[in-house]
Amino acid sequence: MAIPHPLSRNRGRYLGETLDIDAVQRETLTAAITHHWRVEPFLDQADVQLVGLCRPVPEPRRRAYVSAGIHGDEPAGPLALLELLAENVWPVDCELWLCPCLNPSGFRGNTRENASGRDLNRDYLHVTSPEVRAHINLLKSWPAFDLTICLHEDWEAKGFYLYELNETNLPSFAETVVAEVARVCPIDPSLDIDGRPARQGIIRPSADPRSRPEWPEAFYLFQHHAKLGMTLEAPSDFALAVRVAALKAAVRAAMASLPARP
Repeated sequence: MAIPHPLSRNRGRYLGETLDIDAVQRETLTAAITHHWRVEPFLDQADVQLVGLCRPVPEPRRRAYVSAGIHGDEPAGPLALLELLAENVWPVDCELWLCPCLNPSGFRGNTRENASGRDLNRDYLHVTSPEVRAHINLLKSWPAFDLTICLHEDWEAKGFYLYELNETNLPSFAETVVAEVARVCPIDPSLDIDGRPARQGIIRPSADPRSRPEWPEAFYLFQHHAKLGMTLEAPSDFALAVRVAALKAAVRAAMASLPARP
């Protein structure tokens, strides 16, 4: 297989492929219903319809949460979740909770922010947006998770990387996830990514609430819903198919590595 290479399209921002988010949301909902997921609408406005999805299992031994599409210039996440839903290959004992797209209005403008100009991924402490307010209310109705995964892209990245929040020293499988992704996508070798120390594509930032004047979704989830969280960053200067494959490989590896409760 040929080694993927960056396309050198991005200049100061993401300039790659865009997404027909309304069509993707329709296909996602169809795939979910086909495979008997429970659909939970949690925001219905003129330009923003948000749904949560649940795959209940009898006597679950693990619970995992996955979200995508909080930035409208990161199309690989919603596409990766659509393909995963359509393929329908999940651990049999893992109960799954998904938010397949948290910022549809951003995708319509190919912008990081929503239609009101708010970066939703900085809105989880001092909440101002209806999308995040509704999302938090949904999460409060859902159970605690053993793992949360947020799907993202980085237009400046030299390869795939991830953030891991794990202050309670739970067993980490970040290295396993990166190794699986390396089969389909280069890993960012940088020692500093986004101003944080990195090692072999893994960043382990502080989980101290005082370190964040604005909270991203992953940080809110870590503080309130799970003690192990990963934010996956595909390199968006690579072909879209490569980014989608990287995120799918990472989700599958994380799910397979998540230990069952005793």
